[in-house]
Amino acid sequence: MPEPSQDVERMRALLPFGVAEVTGPSMVPTLRHGDRLVVQYGARIRPGDVIVLRHPFQQDLLVVKRAAERRDGGWWVLGDNSYAGGDSTDYGTVPEDLVLGKVRLRYRPRKPDQRSPFALARWALSSARPVLSDRSASRRLRAR
Repeated sequence: MPEPSQDVERMRALLPFGVAEVTGPSMVPTLRHGDRLVVQYGARIRPGDVIVLRHPFQQDLLVVKRAAERRDGGWWVLGDNSYAGGDSTDYGTVPEDLVLGKVRLRYRPRKPDQRSPFALARWALSSARPVLSDRSASRRLRAR
């Protein structure tokens, strides 16, 4: 299950935007382990958005999921990787007050072995991408 670092919480109090790091495979292919995220706190959430939230049973744990739909009591959230688990199919609807913000940008840090001009150019062209609210990015949402 992707888990942004706890620095997200500290920055949330100061700025409307923060940075988080993804760990785990539950949002593959949209997000990968090691990706950095720019999170907008308090942003309006719509179905299809990638969001940062507190885990309903372990509220010190922050997770990244896709908001699938609004239901009574909050949001139904899903990971893009159906094999990883750790989403609303396990813990049900997530209350609105546990949703912290919306992911706006994904940044992949450069690997130490990327030194050649070709490798650097390829990294520069693909490292930063917006994280869109496109439902088609998730096979699980299309199947619903």
